[in-house]
Amino acid sequence: MKSTRNQSSASEFILLGLPIQPEEQGMYYALFLATYLTTVLGNLLIILLIRLDSHLHTPMYFFLSHLAFTDISFSSVTAPKMLMNMLIHSQSISYAGCISQVYFFLFFADLDSFLLTSMAYDRYVAICHPLHYTRIMSQSICILLVIESWFLSFAGALVHTILLARLSFFRGNTVHHFFCDLSALIKLSSSDTSINELVILVVGSLVITVPFVCILVSYGRIGATILKTPSIKGICKALSTCGSHLSVVSLYYGAIIGLYFVPSSNDTNDKDVIVAVMYTMVTPMLNPFIYSLRNRDMKGALRNMLARATSSM
Repeated sequence: MKSTRNQSSASEFILLGLPIQPEEQGMYYALFLATYLTTVLGNLLIILLIRLDSHLHTPMYFFLSHLAFTDISFSSVTAPKMLMNMLIHSQSISYAGCISQVYFFLFFADLDSFLLTSMAYDRYVAICHPLHYTRIMSQSICILLVIESWFLSFAGALVHTILLARLSFFRGNTVHHFFCDLSALIKLSSSDTSINELVILVVGSLVITVPFVCILVSYGRIGATILKTPSIKGICKALSTCGSHLSVVSLYYGAIIGLYFVPSSNDTNDKDVIVAVMYTMVTPMLNPFIYSLRNRDMKGALRNMLARATSSM
């Protein structure tokens, strides 16, 4: 039975890829390659600036550097394989590669959620408790929040992956996606997936819904604090402090809401694939632009680095 399973369902999967015409492959390949390279270079630039500029050695930018690393990793889980398949006109992925892709995709998606929550808490403390900010957001607390984020993401992804690995796939191996998506694989399985679906509901609530509620509560309290003593200066300061983070949160959770809560008259598989492109490639690419263009500290650090580079030439 074991050898039959290996031959019938565990050798490889076929990824149908993006819903585009063959004659459009070249154009989309160039577009997605440029998107991926921009994501990697843009987020590496953020990490480099935060590392080199002592003015950015604060809790907010500490979390931002981890978010930038997560965005690079998250995009790298799916984009290189998709680009390779488009280039060599192959649609296959090995069973081990597929399971690994599911694990790392879930891991970095969950980590994104937890890091955004930590950043929201940091903004809440900065605006609502400015006099105690240094004490509350100490270096040890920041490191602890990041460690907890990594541990919870590791545990959540591991549970899904272990449960997925026990499923059989005798009905077929064609995945209607450009990467090994957990929900697409569960639909494809010939085993009883009730436990998997229950865990998705429970763990999904913990790693998506709970952090989102925490972010809403943080910004609700920030809004209440600003309204207590409303002033143009206070509102502008809050917007400059929280605007970039709010934009990234809107992109991240907006894609999730569009995927799971907005009905579509189009083909469900196509909608899932298009939304997945948004949150796996477009959002990680936009994050560096959001933090660079809307943040005076980041723009100042970039100018300083360019000035030092120019003077040393």
